Amino acid sequence: MTATTADAPPPDLRLPKRRGVELLLLIGAVLISVYGYAAVGLAKNDAVPPDVAGYGAGLGLLALLAHLAVRFRAPYADPLLLPIAVLLNGLGLVLIYRLDLETPRDQAAPTQLIWSTLGVALFIAVVVLLRDHRVLQRYAYLSVATALVLMIVPIFFPAVNGAKIWIRVGGFSFQPGEFAKILLAVFFAAYLAANRNALAYTGRRIWRLQLPTGRVLGPIVAIWLLSVGVLVLERDLGTSLLFFGLFVIMLYVATGRTGWIAVGLLLAAVGAFVVGSFEPHVHSRVQDWLDPFASIDAGRGPGQLAQSLFAFAAGGMLGAGLGLGHSILIGFAAKSDFILATAGEELGLTGLTAVFLLYALLVARGYRAGLALRDPFGRLLAIGLASILALQVFVIAGGVMGLIPLTGMAMPFLAQGGSSVVTNWIIVALLIRVSDQARRPQPGQVETGIIARDER
Repeated sequence: MTATTADAPPPDLRLPKRRGVELLLLIGAVLISVYGYAAVGLAKNDAVPPDVAGYGAGLGLLALLAHLAVRFRAPYADPLLLPIAVLLNGLGLVLIYRLDLETPRDQAAPTQLIWSTLGVALFIAVVVLLRDHRVLQRYAYLSVATALVLMIVPIFFPAVNGAKIWIRVGGFSFQPGEFAKILLAVFFAAYLAANRNALAYTGRRIWRLQLPTGRVLGPIVAIWLLSVGVLVLERDLGTSLLFFGLFVIMLYVATGRTGWIAVGLLLAAVGAFVVGSFEPHVHSRVQDWLDPFASIDAGRGPGQLAQSLFAFAAGGMLGAGLGLGHSILIGFAAKSDFILATAGEELGLTGLTAVFLLYALLVARGYRAGLALRDPFGRLLAIGLASILALQVFVIAGGVMGLIPLTGMAMPFLAQGGSSVVTNWIIVALLIRVSDQARRPQPGQVETGIIARDER
């Protein structure tokens, strides 16, 4: 009897796909967004906006189409990624609409909705057409060449708010650097995956850091320096910091050498000191960060950072309520760089914490998908893409809260910015594809109850 039991095949337990869970979460995300839209109308006009049903139907349709694409093309994908993206995007549309009520001549919400629709369309295209993320590894050098072109082109266009990061043709404008960050993540992942052993175990050891040979480390350092140099010329210090952090994180993950973190922090500190001391645009932001109330003391009134800090303070624990804040006093950047101040004032510390937890959960699920993969390229790609989101949130939140100097980036999904929201939807699509591969049963894999529980 013992031998028969030992030789018996294990029970055929199917790995849970959890698409039903995803659908329920999507319904909740849409309902929360519609409630926020209605709450703004009630607060400002004592009436529910007449187009609230259309807004809910439109957002619900986009969420349903994205869900169907995942259900049929990536059935084992993480069920939390898409609902979090829909909720953040919906909340961003609500906040932008709320600020539009203060600026009748500058309506940004309709344009942001169009960009969000384009982002969801590209999300669906990536999920449907990209059947295996490993295909991207073949196009590593094409990706980096395209990224460099996208970063160089804005140099030939006029600066906007002190930075040459926009391409404007007629009434159309976009920020190509947003798309370049995905392409650079693909290149870094492909190159580091192919050379991870040489980077980790060859070269000269100095103190606790294993320095790889120049032949191995040289190409990727050259690409990184070139990209950062171009961004410095464009005065796009936010994206420069993002690329630097992405490079250090992926190098650490590929080699497992903690010394790279120390080197990265040291170089970041030196670079920030040099640029902040000699570049006037950056120097002024550093001065505002060091003393945000200097303009008040000089009799010129509060600047943007001071108004942002006032907005966070006015929000308190529970917030003033959607539509009842005064963050529009921040000025022209209230809908973009400083939209987090509106969330802090009107949702309070409680609501702001919930927003940060959504970002943290989105990043954590991206990391989890990467760690579950067997192929080095997919692991590095997932961690790189999730790190892009994490770095953006840290840099933007730190800037508007006065923890670090302002850098002029867009909060993922929340802030006004078509290029940003489209890029973030592509990132989520790639994470969906990677997580589907990570949770999908491999050919010949024994699907036991233990595996089913661990892969949820």
